[in-house]
Amino acid sequence: MVDRRPALIVRCSTPDDVATAIRHARENDLEVSVRCGGHSVVGHGIADGGLVIDLRPMDRVTVDPEARRARVQGGALLGALDRASLPLGLGTTAGNVSHTGVGGLTLGGGMGWLARQHGLTCDNVVSFEVVTADGRQVRASADENPDLFWGLRGGGGNFGVVTDFEFRLHEVTGRTTQAIFTFPVDSAAEAMRGWRELAATAPRQCTLTAWVGDVGDGLHVDLGFVWVGDPTGMVELTEALRDLRPSGEQIIERSYLELQQMDDYDLEAPHHRRYWKGHFLAELSDDAIEAFILRGSPDGTGELPYASFQAYGGAIADVPDDATAFSGRDTVFEFVSATRWTDPAEDEWRLQVARRYGAAMEPFANGVYVNSLTDEGVAGVRRAYSPEKLARLTALKDAWDPDNLFHLNQNIAPSA
Repeated sequence: MVDRRPALIVRCSTPDDVATAIRHARENDLEVSVRCGGHSVVGHGIADGGLVIDLRPMDRVTVDPEARRARVQGGALLGALDRASLPLGLGTTAGNVSHTGVGGLTLGGGMGWLARQHGLTCDNVVSFEVVTADGRQVRASADENPDLFWGLRGGGGNFGVVTDFEFRLHEVTGRTTQAIFTFPVDSAAEAMRGWRELAATAPRQCTLTAWVGDVGDGLHVDLGFVWVGDPTGMVELTEALRDLRPSGEQIIERSYLELQQMDDYDLEAPHHRRYWKGHFLAELSDDAIEAFILRGSPDGTGELPYASFQAYGGAIADVPDDATAFSGRDTVFEFVSATRWTDPAEDEWRLQVARRYGAAMEPFANGVYVNSLTDEGVAGVRRAYSPEKLARLTALKDAWDPDNLFHLNQNIAPSA
C-alpha cells in the first residue's frame, strides 16, 4: 500500500552513522524518516524523495543475567530480544508480534502479554541513547535528561533517534496457556457480559482477550485469556468461562517464545495490505459489547473487519499517570479493529468499513493508544494524550526538535 522512492537510504551501523545522516539531511534540506520494523500502516518509515535512516543493521541484543538488564540496539526486532533473554529465564514486556521493531513499540508505550505483571515496555526502560535533531548523542534516564526520558516513554519518535535501549528484565518461567472459548454471535453478548466481570478479579498472570470475526470458519466470538506462568492458578478462571456455555473450547499450552510468534505469519503476515482502528475503553458497557459484535454493520454481517479486546490493568495501572508520556493507565480494555487483504481494487471499501467500525466504537472510548493510530493526524494525537500531557510534550518538542525534523510519526508539532 506504500509506494515511495527515497532519495537516499542510509543503513546505519553505529550512532555516528545516524548523526552523520541527520547532519546530511539538514544540510541538503531532505525530509527524514526512521525505519526499523516497518509496521507503520501509513508508511512513516519511508520518506518520499527524502532520507531514510535505516536502523536494521543495528540489531544487537546483549543480556546481563546477573544485573537482569538487556541492552538492545535501535534496529532490533522484538523476537531478537525474546531469543536472547528467555533461555536465561528472563524477559520483559514486548508486543504480541515478534517482527515488530523494539524502537517503535517502546517509544509508543509497548503493550504485551507480560504487561499486567511487569508494566508496559516503556515502564521497563532504564535508559535510552539518543541522537538528537542537531546530531548530538545524549543519554536519557531518570538522572540524565529526565525530561527527555519522560517524553520517550510514550511520546513516540518525536524527539530523536534511539540507538540503544537498556531494559529491566524479570524472571519468567517460559510457560504459557491460551484459553479460547467460542460462542455463536447470537448468544455472544450475554457471554461477554459474564467474561467482562472476570476482569476485576483476574490474576496478573492473566490477560483477558476477546475476538470477533470470520476467517473462513464462520462468524463467531472467541472469549478467553492468555496466562503467562505456572498454569495451576488458572483453574477457577477456566471453569468460570465454561459456565458461560460455549459451543467449543481450546486450551493451548505453548512456550513463551511460541506465544510471541503465534500471529507472525497468519494474522500479521507482512505481505498483506492492512488497516486498523483502535480505542481505549475505561469501562465495557452493554452497548459497547453490542457495537463490538455488530462490527459497524446494522446486522453484523458482510465482509467486515475482525476486532479484539485485550485487558489492561494490573502493573500498568500501578504506574502514576504523570510518570510517563504514555496515557491510558485507567484503561480496562483496548479495542483494535483490523482488516487485511491482497487485492488493491478492494482498498477503498476496506478502509471505509474499518473506519465505520472504529466510529461505531468511538462513543465508548476515552482515548487511544498512540501505536494504534494510523491516518488520524492531529485529531488522533489529541485523543492519545490529555491536554496537560500534550502541552508538556509540545514544550519538549520545542526544546529537542524545534524545526520538527522528526515529523514522519504521530507528530507532536512544536509550538512555533
